[in-house]
Parts: sequence; structure tokens; C-alpha cells
Amino acid sequence: MAPDWFSRFDFIMVEPSHPGNIGSAARALKTMGFHRLLLVNPQLENAVNDPAAIALASGAADVLQRAEVFPTLREALARSTLAFALTARGRDLGPPACDVREAALLARRHLESLPNAGEGPRIALVLGTERSGLTNAHIALCHRICHIPANPDYSSLNVAQALQVMAWEMRYALIADRMASPAPGGYVPPIAPPASGQAVQAFLEHWQRALVGVRFLDPEHPKKLMPRMHHLFTRVQLTQDEVDMMRGVCTAMLKWASPPRE
Repeated sequence: MAPDWFSRFDFIMVEPSHPGNIGSAARALKTMGFHRLLLVNPQLENAVNDPAAIALASGAADVLQRAEVFPTLREALARSTLAFALTARGRDLGPPACDVREAALLARRHLESLPNAGEGPRIALVLGTERSGLTNAHIALCHRICHIPANPDYSSLNVAQALQVMAWEMRYALIADRMASPAPGGYVPPIAPPASGQAVQAFLEHWQRALVGVRFLDPEHPKKLMPRMHHLFTRVQLTQDEVDMMRGVCTAMLKWASPPRE
């Protein structure tokens, strides 16, 4: 196991409303060896310094105090290269689904297959609000839907409990002896770095403008074309080279749609 793999994980709580859950989440992460807690638009300002959060963090005050706050999930995911959205509800439209154990194995394979130098790969585990969970818009920003196979008659988990389960599964996958075998002859082909969430979102905005430019997308009647396109491109996990290539395609489409005036 690479020594910095645990630092490659971001556990993201979207719009948490109870400071106690934030403190419990910090404690859950530290017990499993993780330390990056990200908060998206917490309902209480300065929630990390709330007495309930500090009390339930117990010995994990360092993780709690280092928690980063973002106004939107899009910004919190800007550096991620593989993001899992935890939800208990099935979705008609969205990324492919897996259970939390499959997610942990996919995360490890993602780390194994990519160089860890520089920015490298980043895994994001996204959990929703205490009352209603993640919205479809939140889930659309992730590569995979993830669920915990709990009792179907009572599958409700407190958000900090759910984070603890996810952190345990990720830790178990990281410490298990499942390193991939090298290719024949010891040669390991180079792997292109994955595109960040920020790069993919910028490409999708460019792609939408290009589709409108060539009149493939009617902005007055878009139907579900762009959500489907979004899920397609996040599912395939574009590399940075592929994003650059597709941005070039977008530029060519827009030039064709608006030829220079003579």
C-alpha cells in the first residue's frame, strides 16, 4: 500500500444541520486513519467550533479543526477523480450503482492504476443531508451511486454512522493484500492522469454550448439530453488528455457553427 493513500480520500458532508454529527464524523474518520473532512454549506456557521461538535469529536479535534468548508458540492469535488454518492434510494437516472464494498474495491483499483505523484487521484465519498439525503443534482456530479446493504425494512442510518461504515470499508480495502500483479515481463504501461471534477465540469459546459451551436440541442426544449450526456462522460472517467481532446472538438464545432464573416 502506498503510504499516502489515506490522504487521497475526501469525505464530504452536504449541508449538515447537526454539529454533533460533524464531530462524530471527525471521530469516525480518525479511527479509520483518514483525516480529510469537507463540509458543503453547513447550516450552522462555524459549526466545527460548536460545543456539541467538539464533544462528539472526542480525540479527533485535529480532524474537526482542519475540516474545509465549501459553498457548493461542485467546488468541493473540483479535485476529485472518482466520486461516490451515498444514497439509500434508487434513482431512475444517474451514475451506475454499487454497494459500499464494491465502492471500496473500485477506489483501491483507482489508486493502484494511477500515478500518485503531484495531484494524482482523489477519491470523494459524498453524504447527504440528515433529513432528505442527496438530491439528483448532487448525485449527477458523482461517478457512482453507492449504497449500504442495510435491513430493507429499516435502512435509515444516521449520517455519521453511514460515514463510519464507508470509512471502515475503504480502510479494509486499502490494508488488504490485493495489490495488482505486474504485467508480463514486469512492464507496467503508463497511465494517463484522470481529469479533475473541475476540468470535466468545464468541458461539459463547453460541450453544451457546442451542441447548441450545431443545433443538436434546443435550449428551449432540452428534455434530458444534457443530464444523459453528463452521466455518460462522468461514467467513463475521462483523462485530462481526453478532456483536452473533447474541448478541441467543441471549439471546432463552434467555429463551424459560426464561420468568420468575409
